[in-house]
Amino acid sequence: MVSVIRLLLVPFVLVLILADQRKTSYMAAALFVIGAATDGLDGYLARRFGPTTRTGQWLDPLADKFLVATPVGALVVLGEFPFWAAVIIVLREITISILRAMLGLKGKSLPATQAAKVKTTLQLVAITLYILPVGPGWLKLSVLVIAVLFTVYTGALYIVQARIWLQRRAASLAGVRGGPGKDRTAGQDGPR
Repeated sequence: MVSVIRLLLVPFVLVLILADQRKTSYMAAALFVIGAATDGLDGYLARRFGPTTRTGQWLDPLADKFLVATPVGALVVLGEFPFWAAVIIVLREITISILRAMLGLKGKSLPATQAAKVKTTLQLVAITLYILPVGPGWLKLSVLVIAVLFTVYTGALYIVQARIWLQRRAASLAGVRGGPGKDRTAGQDGPR
C-alpha cells in the first residue's frame, strides 16, 4: 500500500519540477523527500507486521525506480542534471526491472540488498540536491558521483546473483531430466 502512495506522488513531483520555478522546486523537493520517506516506512511496516509478499518484493523496487527515474528525466530536460549520470541510473534501473520480471516468471524473487538500499539513499539525496534551486554545484556533483558508483556496483551484483541462480536452476533441471537414466546406463555399461 505504501509503495502505491509512492507511485502516486511521482506525477506531482514531475509537474512541479517541470514548472521550473523556485517555489515549485521547493515543493517538488518536499514531495520527493516524502516519497523517499515512504520507502523507509514501507520496509519498517514489512519487518514489524509480517513477511513481505511476492507482490511487495517487486512493487517496492518498482516504485523506487519510478521515484528516481521520473525526476531525473525531468531535470535532464531542463538541463539541470548531468545527462551521463541520468543514462547510467535509468539504464541500470530498467535492466534490473527486466531482470526481476524474468526471474519472477521463473518463480524467483530478487529482493533488495543492503548495498542497493544504500544506493537508493544516495540517489535520493543526490536528486533532492539537484531539485533544490540552491547549494554548491561541487556538492551536488560529488554526491551524484558516489551514487552513480553504487548504482553500477549494485547493478553488477544483481546480475551476478541472477546468473548464478539461473545456472544452478539449469543444472538442476538437466539433472532431473537426464540424471536417473544416465545413472542406470552408467551402471549397466560399467564394470560390476
